[in-house]
Amino acid sequence: MKFLFTVLFLLFLQFFYAQDEEYVYANGVFQFEENKTQKIFTDWTRVRQEPNVNSQILDSLPTNQQILILKKEESILKLGERRANWYKVSYQKGEKVSEGYVWGGNLCVGYRNKNGFDFLFGLTKTVNKKDRQFPDIISSQNIASIKLVEGNTLVDEVSFDTGSGESLSYATFTIESNHKLQNVELTLNAMVSGEACGIPSYTQYVLFKDKKLIALPQLMNVGDADVFYHSEEFIFPNDKDGIPNSFIFKMEEMEKDERDREKKKKASKTYLWDGNSYKLK
Repeated sequence: MKFLFTVLFLLFLQFFYAQDEEYVYANGVFQFEENKTQKIFTDWTRVRQEPNVNSQILDSLPTNQQILILKKEESILKLGERRANWYKVSYQKGEKVSEGYVWGGNLCVGYRNKNGFDFLFGLTKTVNKKDRQFPDIISSQNIASIKLVEGNTLVDEVSFDTGSGESLSYATFTIESNHKLQNVELTLNAMVSGEACGIPSYTQYVLFKDKKLIALPQLMNVGDADVFYHSEEFIFPNDKDGIPNSFIFKMEEMEKDERDREKKKKASKTYLWDGNSYKLK
């Protein structure tokens, strides 16, 4: 009986410290530099007197509000698969400059400005859904979105998956050319990555035309040293082997068997673009 109690006690400690360790480390995409400007992603983000959810609410800030990061706090809040530090920030409304604390998960992961429009990239929530790699498994998946903002007005928004918290080590958000697709003003590229073997990275292309955002099928890449990899990419009209008014999806996969022999699979499909929407050829 004493042995049983000892085992149960050790299991309890292991569970406790595992939970505590999970709480300690924030997702890398929510690491923001002090003394640098940032933008609010979640509309009406609460500004609190202290860095915790029970603290007094001082104010709320709209999407696209610019703030200055003053200090990163040690305290971390976890909501779903999103784990982020609290930040002390300052911001200006009219003539008044104020300070307070905001949760890092409510800030933009990336933002860009082009032709008078602001494009904001951020994480919105966590949902339970089928895993893309293992369809029989239900797992927690983060949902991200890109917002199109003109002045203080949200014009359009598209949402997409970004995998589990393991895939949020770092992110990029860039504006590319129109890839010579008819009527497209520019393309946006949002990417998140796990930066480790076996952890997928997700790339989302979004087309911008006539104040509308059009999300293309999502790309996923993952690899495990030299044993396995799965890669996906788009070939646009201005790329080598590109086709006018279309884009090509290409997939390549390699896996080594027990005798260290490579087995490769390749696939491709073409999407036709008519200047307003796309469809599978």
